[in-house]
Formats: sequence, C-alpha cells, structure tokens
Amino acid sequence: MRRWRGGTALAALIMVVLAGCGAPAGTDGDLTDDWRPVGKVEQFTPKVGDCHLIGDPTSYLTSYQPVDCAQPHLVETFHIGRFTGALAARPSPPRVGSAVLRPAFAECDTQAREFLGGDWHAARLVVQVAPASPSGWAGGSRWFRCDVFEVSAVETDGDSRSDWPAQHAGTLRDALKDPASPLAYGCLEGTIGGLLQVPCTSAHWIEYAGTWTAPEVPFATLAGDEDRIHAACRTVIAGYVKLPVDRLLPYRTSTLYGLPSQAAWARGDRQVRCFVWSYDLMKRSVKGGGPRALPVH
Repeated sequence: MRRWRGGTALAALIMVVLAGCGAPAGTDGDLTDDWRPVGKVEQFTPKVGDCHLIGDPTSYLTSYQPVDCAQPHLVETFHIGRFTGALAARPSPPRVGSAVLRPAFAECDTQAREFLGGDWHAARLVVQVAPASPSGWAGGSRWFRCDVFEVSAVETDGDSRSDWPAQHAGTLRDALKDPASPLAYGCLEGTIGGLLQVPCTSAHWIEYAGTWTAPEVPFATLAGDEDRIHAACRTVIAGYVKLPVDRLLPYRTSTLYGLPSQAAWARGDRQVRCFVWSYDLMKRSVKGGGPRALPVH
C-alpha cells in the first residue's frame, strides 16, 4: 500500500510540474528560435605585413603584438605557409631548428626572394620560420610564419651572432630591387669581428661574389673542410668576374667565405657566401670585369 500511494503521489507531482511548464500567452514555446546563430570558431592566424618587436621564432598568441612597420621593429612577416600531409598530422608542432622544418624554410626562402626583389643571402638579412605554438597547434592551427629581419654586421665566422635581429624602420618589401641597396653586401673592408660595407668607388680589398650551395653534411664537417669551400668559392668568383676556371685562377684572387650560422644551418640554410679577396687594392667593382679586373700574380 505504501508503494502504491508513493507512486500516486509522484504521478500527481509530475502532473503539477508539467502543468507549470506550459507556454505563457503570446509565446510559441520554442526558447531558441529567436537566438542569433553561433558564429564559426576560427583559429588565430598571423597576417602578412605585420611587424613585431619580438624577434624570436615563436608564435604564441599572448606575445603577438604587431606594430606599424613604419615604427622601429625587429622582424617582418612576409608570408604565411601551411603544413600539410604527415607534418600536419603530428600531435605537436615541429620544433624550431629541427630537420622537419626544412621544407617550410625552403618555401620561406623562395617567397623571400620574391618579396625582397633579390637573394637575401646577398644582404644583411636573415629569414626564419616560426611555427604555430603548441596550444595553437592543439586547437587546429597548421600555419607557419616566414619572417625576415636585418642584422647589423656582415659576418664570416658562422656563429650565432648573425641571427641577432637589429632594429629596422619601414617595410623590407623590394629592399633588394636596387643593386645599390644599403643592405646589399657589395664592396667591403675588413674590420675586427666582421666586414664593413663601403662604396665600390672607395679603396677596398673585398667584394661579395655570390653563394655556393653546400652538401648535406653535418655543420662541423663542412666547417672543417676549408680547402673544399675555398675551391668552390673560386668557381663562384670566376662566374661573377667572368674569369676562366683554370690552374691560374688561385693566382688571380684569394677568397673569403661566410658560413651560415649554426642556427641557420639547422633550419635548412645551405648557402655559403663567397667573397673576392683581391691581391690588389680595388677602387671599383670587379663584376664582369674579366681577366683584366683580377690579373695573375
């Protein structure tokens, strides 16, 4: 009897509650039909043309505070790429400096030449890749930033200082279209710890000639093979000056070279910069000058 009475009481209670949930006068009983539709959730994506006060290759949303490129800044974003295939399926973003970022670096390298109007290796410029942050990656972001920045010195020793950004004001778009760009290496003089850019019409001993693509070997192996690098750079110089590649070439000029920094090597940069180091004091560019520009000594 107690159980039966309890069921009756519960049924009565349900009826009372349901009766209290009836639609008020003037309503249709649908609580959601007048709500605005929820917008599609979009992942944060950086913008091409943004400039930044932070030079590190990181992409945390909390530190993403772009500034007008006309103001002093450290890096400029010139391209946004996207990881696809197996890379995009990774549970975490590729680590900065890891080998898996090399295809992204190659894309940035190609896009940089178009953006700058020339090869950035021929200037006081550095290109780097900044993948999405771990939290952004977990949320579905699969982009990477291509950034470019200026460095203050022309260095040839391959240490990490060449990866330190210097403050720059203004966009770097088309910065290398003019061969006389103040960023382009051109003609140089030796100083303590590096090279100093000088007008080619002033007295100098050194001139940038181009790059040699190093083989896929460990950085230490390349750095220890100086004879191979000098021989390769002599060939680069021969093409730049229009010299015959023969047994007399080493008697026409000495060579100087600049390795990528170890950080640049890790991200995929294999370009070794080659410089003419003349036996004679020069007061003009030797580009295309032929055998008379660098006579045999």
